[in-house]
Amino acid sequence: MTICATEDARARDMRDPRARMHRAALTIAADGSYAARLARHDDAAGSWFPERWTLSGPEPYAVPLQGNQPEEPDSALLPLADGRVLILRRVAGRFAVSLLYPAGPGTGELLLGAVHAPELTLLPPAPGGKRAYALAPEEHRTTLWLLHGGAEGPERVARIPGRCTGGVWLDRGGRLLALDRETDGRTKTVVVDLERGGETGPLLQITEESNDRLLLADPDSGLLLLRSDAPGHDRLGWCVLGSSLPVRFPECLRPAQAALTPFAMQPGQMLAPESCAVAFRVAAANGTWPAVWRPAERQLRHYPAPEGWLAGTGLWTADGELLLPYATGAEPCGVARVSVTVGMAEMAGMAKPVGAVEPVGAVVAEGLVGAERLVEPPEQAMQPTQQQPPAQEAQPVPPHQPVREAPEMQEMQEAQEAPSGAVPVAAAGSGGGIVPDAADTDNRSTASAQPRTVPAEPRRLPPHPGMCRPVPLQQAPQAAR
Repeated sequence: MTICATEDARARDMRDPRARMHRAALTIAADGSYAARLARHDDAAGSWFPERWTLSGPEPYAVPLQGNQPEEPDSALLPLADGRVLILRRVAGRFAVSLLYPAGPGTGELLLGAVHAPELTLLPPAPGGKRAYALAPEEHRTTLWLLHGGAEGPERVARIPGRCTGGVWLDRGGRLLALDRETDGRTKTVVVDLERGGETGPLLQITEESNDRLLLADPDSGLLLLRSDAPGHDRLGWCVLGSSLPVRFPECLRPAQAALTPFAMQPGQMLAPESCAVAFRVAAANGTWPAVWRPAERQLRHYPAPEGWLAGTGLWTADGELLLPYATGAEPCGVARVSVTVGMAEMAGMAKPVGAVEPVGAVVAEGLVGAERLVEPPEQAMQPTQQQPPAQEAQPVPPHQPVREAPEMQEMQEAQEAPSGAVPVAAAGSGGGIVPDAADTDNRSTASAQPRTVPAEPRRLPPHPGMCRPVPLQQAPQAAR
């Protein structure tokens, strides 16, 4: 949730168990009621102890769940909806699984069992908040474990060919799990059906040679946020589960000298993926702060971070407020509320039906693939606020405007000022590239190298509920660059 390294660096780190020291700053339960993190004592040793946050009350508060001895910094925590916290500890070549809970003035602990594996990583909280899953990746296969919520103790759910990482839930029932699987040097996202014994199927495959990873998914709107090198290098893109539109790679999600890490999607946007807000952590040399993006808004809005923000963590409310947890010396457990409703009126006029497919024409994109977008940090830090009453709306930071335009941008503006009946022609000798979609000429984004498909797929009658996946995302030719 808080890792700002590239996916390749993260994959290398996960192969070395000693390098997995950078855990999430705070893990929030699936329903947003509780959270948990490893905190440090103020003593000279700086020892670690588990801490549970309660977020569902009028004001957040923290409860320490420390035992008889300090925790190792690589212990992993996962809060459950009933208030207990699952902890995963490495003990003598195996992983011990226990549940921690407040018990009077101390901490109660229930041992669930142990898993013998060289690696074991917790998956994000499962929908419903009653179960906990983990991955045990090996060189050529990965074992999916149910650590809590089964009949008794940890249970092996499935063995999946290939080395799997990541983990994104695709539905509210906790049945469909997306994993990034590496086989033959390529990484593709597959979906695992937990109700059919771990049966797997493809989910993301933009081209045969590309590495495609799913980062976040919203079950309500169907919005998927992914990272792929199909455009020629790693880019953030988005698509809609079950839609026939191609994957889009917005230029606003490619800032210069900064790294974007998504950490939360706005729920409740039923059948409106272009209105679904995504919260990002912006990490640059001059600091880190949150930012918000919507597909229909087509720009990244920057917001100041509260002092002590647990960077890369947060959640959305049903009303569209972004909650950012923070911890300072004066206030060790707090939540700042950020209202991001600015621009909704303009966005409503820009949104288009997801299923509409317009004819392909010759167009010129507004944003150059090579154009850089400098990122400036917010000038003032956001003041932490109590949950009751809500704080004033935080004003977004306007995007950085370049001092002068490149010659290519001037040519594009001249082409855009041409009469509507004129069809701009690409410059000769451009060498091709990824062609923008005619239905998205004003969104500063680059379309995937994806040909148009027939309006509908052949009718099928599967023996079980069919897997919805972004189409067309398979066997797409990559245009020459």
